[in-house]
Amino acid sequence: MATIYESAGDLAEALRRAAKAHGKHEELTGQDDPDWPDWYALYMVREHAGEELPT
Repeated sequence: MATIYESAGDLAEALRRAAKAHGKHEELTGQDDPDWPDWYALYMVREHAGEELPT
């Protein structure tokens, strides 16, 4: 699915939201996530599409 952000600022805000959510994800799992780029990408695409977000 293509995900397009209107500006660099919009993309940066999406990254900040993903980072915050991913921090909570790592707290829940109790371990670092070496595949964090995949998790961020999934989060950002789903958030943009209005779909259920990963936890």
